[in-house]
Amino acid sequence: MSALAPYDVSAFNTAATSENKIHDDDVARRFGFTGALVPGVEVYAYMARMPVARWGRAWLERGGAECRFVKPVYDGNIARVSAEEANGVLNMRVDSGGVLCATGHAILVDAAPAPAFDSLPLGVLPAERPKASESNLAPGLSLGLAPVTIDRAALQQYLADIREQDGLYLRENLVHPGQILRLCNAALVQSVVLGPWIHVGSRLRNYSAARVGQELTLRNRITSNGVSKGHAIVEFDALAVADGQQVVAQITHTAIWRPRHVAEAA
Repeated sequence: MSALAPYDVSAFNTAATSENKIHDDDVARRFGFTGALVPGVEVYAYMARMPVARWGRAWLERGGAECRFVKPVYDGNIARVSAEEANGVLNMRVDSGGVLCATGHAILVDAAPAPAFDSLPLGVLPAERPKASESNLAPGLSLGLAPVTIDRAALQQYLADIREQDGLYLRENLVHPGQILRLCNAALVQSVVLGPWIHVGSRLRNYSAARVGQELTLRNRITSNGVSKGHAIVEFDALAVADGQQVVAQITHTAIWRPRHVAEAA
């Protein structure tokens, strides 16, 4: 077992002005948190530094990862990402404020054909977003997403927001893996009107590195929507696709779309 040098990052709440008020101090405190939560997709972005440090660009092209967010990372706090490799698996954790906040692992696998880009449907954006419900987040449905093109300025801003110092992305004009995972969150919020909600985990398999200037879409299908410990939880499978046909990543994304506190107040 070998350990990588730990990585400390000053966490930044990129969603302070978003529609999701779990990233607002006052609302988050009403849910029992200390303050606004840093988005899980950004915590994943912090974690992604480790497999890239270990395997470089190859991990963006044929790596895999799974992450679970167990406690919040708060804006302005130091998040320490640590990793140990054993038997080819990079086991990772994020600690902040003396608390374990996230766990995960990453691997590098042999190159393999990507799934067919059209093996999942392309959702259609609603003319008017409905309020999130069991019926419009039902298994079998697909979420819409307006195509996204990340230019160099957007990449630079994102790297600054997540405090990323690795020069790989700007040097080779590569979209950061955190920006790929963000597509899943965007599909949720563009398809339905949500109250405060929480991203709790994702599983990913990379097939190619997305490049600056490519048009990114998300083909997807909801696989489950149930209740656990009072939380309504939705899970969907997705393919991040560049320029219509190039599969960048296969993702399973999980979120609490209606926290227990909201359900109890209804």
